[in-house]
Amino acid sequence: MSYYLGIDIGTTGTRAVLVDGLGKIIGGQSADHEPISTPLPQWAEQSPENWWAAARLAVTGVLRRTGVNGDAIEGIGLSGQMHGLVLLDKQHQVLRPSIIWCDQRCQAEADRITRTVGYDKLIEITCNPALTGFTAPKLAWVQGHEPVVFGQIQKVLLPKDYIRFRLTGQFAAEVSDASGTTLFDVVRRRWSDEIIAALKFNRDWFPEVHESVAVSGHLSASVAQELGLKAGTPVVGGGGDQASGGVGNGIVSPGIVSSTIGTSGVVFAFMENPARDQKGRVHTFCHAVPQKWHVMGVTQGAGLSLRWVRDHFGGQEVSLGRLLKQDSYELLTQQAAQAKPGCEGLIFLPYLMGERTPHLDANARGVLFGLTGRHTRADVLRAVLEGVAYSLKDSFLIFEEMKVPVTQVRASGGGGRSALWRQIQADIFGKEICTVAADEGAALGAALVAAVGVGGFGSVEQACTQSIQLTNHTRPIAENVKLYAEYYEVYRSLYGALKPSFDTVTRLAASG
Repeated sequence: MSYYLGIDIGTTGTRAVLVDGLGKIIGGQSADHEPISTPLPQWAEQSPENWWAAARLAVTGVLRRTGVNGDAIEGIGLSGQMHGLVLLDKQHQVLRPSIIWCDQRCQAEADRITRTVGYDKLIEITCNPALTGFTAPKLAWVQGHEPVVFGQIQKVLLPKDYIRFRLTGQFAAEVSDASGTTLFDVVRRRWSDEIIAALKFNRDWFPEVHESVAVSGHLSASVAQELGLKAGTPVVGGGGDQASGGVGNGIVSPGIVSSTIGTSGVVFAFMENPARDQKGRVHTFCHAVPQKWHVMGVTQGAGLSLRWVRDHFGGQEVSLGRLLKQDSYELLTQQAAQAKPGCEGLIFLPYLMGERTPHLDANARGVLFGLTGRHTRADVLRAVLEGVAYSLKDSFLIFEEMKVPVTQVRASGGGGRSALWRQIQADIFGKEICTVAADEGAALGAALVAAVGVGGFGSVEQACTQSIQLTNHTRPIAENVKLYAEYYEVYRSLYGALKPSFDTVTRLAASG
């Protein structure tokens, strides 16, 4: 039997998943990352070396857990958090901690890129505006604030592509992840020499770019021995975590849309041809399916909002979870289920890390609105779940404007595992929610892309048809749909009313 390995370099940890030649998941193993470093407000950094350490633990762990012989693995696929900036010097050593996707320090640089290239030209070439979360503004920040580091750059990599380098000793990128750099021609699926030159970056810093299913390197002998794998095993291009997650959820044909709640939240739809939102509220990127594209809206602090509540106010659930060997998040959502839909007017804005869709505002802040003496802890917890779903609903409205069809919504991540969160999404979106039988998302997608790349399946679509099954159909409750529609209009009004205050608070915090 042949096997395929998918490795996903997430934000909080790395996940390795093995699938067999029929696309069936054999097993998975995770390894945690160190917490995100936030040296200053709006900063977010991680160590690429820590990613590599976690990847080794996850791979050796899944082999040990499943008992699969590493020699039987025919291909490796990579997925990873998008947009992170990894800088290497001439000795291929990491120059500084990676500035990751949720870092918001680069607004001035994003604005400068827009002025330099031109907003319309950016939309024409990259299909997206220059955003603080994307890679080019981060690189421009290093250019302006750390000139010594900037002068030593030899290679610029994305997180999963750093792991590719450690696995193979080779530098490569692929189209879906490169789409999120503001340096990539998304329609023509190649680096934009025009933008790179305009920003005074060195074209040689950026590695050769491949389609996601293309073989991009082979496992080195030394790493193969360390991990218990076969030297020379092909490593395919893989995909950014959203494109890989799209494959892992079967979002490979028109009308099927995913709603994924991880650290961030993403509403993701397949496209046969690239369509742009001229306002830049959603992102159009290359898909991991060759010569196809996807569009997605992003909530910066989706699952992060619930994690923030748990970490700072959920000590009793964490302790009880350890005692009872239960998930602390499930204990929190059990309490949230005691509150009524709409939480008697308590509304949460999940802007803990600024926001992308639809506001594109690094200064946006989290808000609990409508708090009264009647509200309980359960209300606050449910309001967080509802606020994240309201934020994701913003993307569906933009998809309607773009004429992107939505016939089915597949929930994954924390929002797919929780029955309450599935129901809240169904009621707020006004659409049936279903889940896939195996919620492995990006790691599964990376493994399936690897299988296609080495000939195990004829296409990504065939791999998804073979391996993905649906379960847990959750239908909207009519009275809740009506109630949430009314509260959603209040939710939408709050950002505009509060934006001047967000900007003032950000300025005051920075000056203090």
